[in-house]
Amino acid sequence: MKNKPTSKTFLFGKRNYRFLFLAVGTIALGYFLMAGGGSDNPEVFNPEIFSFRRIRVAPTLVLIGFGIAIYAILTTSKPKK
Repeated sequence: MKNKPTSKTFLFGKRNYRFLFLAVGTIALGYFLMAGGGSDNPEVFNPEIFSFRRIRVAPTLVLIGFGIAIYAILTTSKPKK
């Protein structure tokens, strides 16, 4: 039995990887915007944890990032000519 030489190919195309990196960046930005807002003193309430950025913007960015990642995985790469 002879082994045929196999060529190394990536699982996804260049376009797919660009979308995946965009998704990872968007998710990371969402989590970065969600961080913080705590208080050094547990006796003091900090209303900053309920800011618009942490409640609406950051989770929306995370969900958009997951949507981009799903698109990047499911889309087919264009064949080379």
